[in-house]
Amino acid sequence: MRTPVIAVLFAVAVLAVSLPASAKPWQGIEPGASKKEDVVKKFGEPSRTMSQEGKEILAYFAKEAIKGTTQAQFKVDPTTQLVERIDVFPGPVIEKDTIENSYGPACPAGAMPATPCYLRKLTDDFRTYFLYVKLGVAIFFNEDGKTVQSFVFTTPKAAK
Repeated sequence: MRTPVIAVLFAVAVLAVSLPASAKPWQGIEPGASKKEDVVKKFGEPSRTMSQEGKEILAYFAKEAIKGTTQAQFKVDPTTQLVERIDVFPGPVIEKDTIENSYGPACPAGAMPATPCYLRKLTDDFRTYFLYVKLGVAIFFNEDGKTVQSFVFTTPKAAK
């Protein structure tokens, strides 16, 4: 049985719940701190706005795609107007070595060090992703296991 990526992302978010660290911003937008108006001010009107599971999603794709992406989605809490999560689908090919050089290496066995590192995980359909618990970032790889399919930036608060 295959688990949808959304279920995996929920599991990623649940793992981040116990973390005191702040979220990693993307393009100046920080989950848990930036508001919907910040997103629209920075990137303009989205290609599409939709609602999913009680959250508003601002999606930028096609001619409104943000530079360097094929698509970016901002999940916004309609009550607080805070961005809870950002899903980014990169335009250029990004390889695993670039991720490790940018975000940090694999975590050593046994303990989480003070510096950012990743836990290597597999989705139920055997796709690899790196979970940077301290940063609130999950990076999903294409079927080749070497190139990035998407990034997810989130906060412990958004996981609830």
